[in-house]
Amino acid sequence: MTNYNVLVVDDEREIRDAIEIYLQNESITVYKAGDGLEALDVLTEQDIHLIILDIMMPRMDGITATFKIRQEKNIPIIMLSAKSEDTDKILGLNVGADDYVTKPFHPLELVARVKSQLRRYTNLGNYKSAEDEIQVRGLTLNKTTKTVTVDDNDVRLTATEYKILELLMENKGRVFSIEEIYERVWREPYLNAENTVAVHVRRIREKIEINPKEPKYLKVVWGIGYKIEK
Repeated sequence: MTNYNVLVVDDEREIRDAIEIYLQNESITVYKAGDGLEALDVLTEQDIHLIILDIMMPRMDGITATFKIRQEKNIPIIMLSAKSEDTDKILGLNVGADDYVTKPFHPLELVARVKSQLRRYTNLGNYKSAEDEIQVRGLTLNKTTKTVTVDDNDVRLTATEYKILELLMENKGRVFSIEEIYERVWREPYLNAENTVAVHVRRIREKIEINPKEPKYLKVVWGIGYKIEK
């Protein structure tokens, strides 16, 4: 059985402690930090598999911390926001978060999202078939090493970005609706998550396309969804 390490970052001790109790019930080891700067210190010292990160914190907020983390690591990040506005969620996703939960949240919902992200992250590319590499012209995805390259240049994707790209590349030419992408990748019912999918697709484009405004690989089919061009 895999032993997971999760870093909980929030400036409210009560929230950190409450999340710790629920995660420990799932045999997850919890590390805690009170702000983004403390979180970065923990990441240099511990092997962390997932981060739960509050947006509003003193010294270094969650947005800034996510930006810095994404320069080095692609581990899943679940953001906590005290606001329900889409702007916070989209901002968090834009800088590299994989998911978000709005405060106040039900602890069991957060635990479910943590387990889903960990499962997706650790299982990515865990295939033993001969077809472990998918190629579309200069774009290559290796399911064993969980790596993506464009014209032999490494592309750093988050776990969620990788899973979306893997889904589309495994089904080259097929158009997937936003709802289908969400339910296949996030493995939960689609509930007005159009912005969530769109932000991730935009980030993927920015990383794999020479000109994201005129994409060569990841195409939009207006009114329907997205596809990887054959």
